Amino acid sequence: MISFVGAGPGAPDLITLRGRDRLAAADVVVWASSLVPRALLDHCRPGVEIHDSAAMTLEAVLAVYEGAGADVAIVRLHSGDPSVYGAIQEQIDWCVGRERAFEIVPGVSSLAAAAALVGRELTIPRVSQSVVLTRLAGRTHASMPARESVASFAAHGATMAVFLSGARPNELQAELLALGSAYRPDTPAVVVVRASWPDERLVRTTVGELAATLHATGARTTVLVLVGDALADDQLAPRSHLYSPSWSHKFRRRVVT
Repeated sequence: MISFVGAGPGAPDLITLRGRDRLAAADVVVWASSLVPRALLDHCRPGVEIHDSAAMTLEAVLAVYEGAGADVAIVRLHSGDPSVYGAIQEQIDWCVGRERAFEIVPGVSSLAAAAALVGRELTIPRVSQSVVLTRLAGRTHASMPARESVASFAAHGATMAVFLSGARPNELQAELLALGSAYRPDTPAVVVVRASWPDERLVRTTVGELAATLHATGARTTVLVLVGDALADDQLAPRSHLYSPSWSHKFRRRVVT
């Protein structure tokens, strides 16, 4: 069995119990030292075969799977949640093509960790009820559909989480404020660096000051940018219907006053 395990955003105790158990039972572990703390490997038993994928190609990783054989418990430890920018689909396709058993163990995403650090809900009634996860095209522009640019999503004004784009501050700010954008220069933005790691950083800013803020952090990787009016920390959120006494649903009757 090959288990694609989400390691969580960084803090060793944010891995799921299932992910921890898969590591404890693994014969072979492939992990990225550049993205996953070494402390996660403390869950492994002594003698486990460990490969650092930081300098490995896909072919090298697949060679480990091939060499280990179908009866070996393998964990491929991905940062965050493997379903978001985890590059697991090509590995899944390999498993399917060779009839190798596999599973995906979800992980806590860096978005969840960043939102917790900010201390705001990302979906505020009458402010934003959608969250867009995206990135700048950058060097991998060929993989980005034209209709999915940051500028095109900015037209909706929803809460946006921009991954893998900290190295291009000016381009990011320009796309967020492109013609037709629903964001304003004073729209709240938050820069989170290495969410949940011991050296995590949070900087509150605005879309109009975003490029300068990113430059000032000096960070180029493990940066997540959140944008949207839901992030404003000086406003009281409108009351949700969910727990309102005037709102009835399957489990609760409306309270008549």
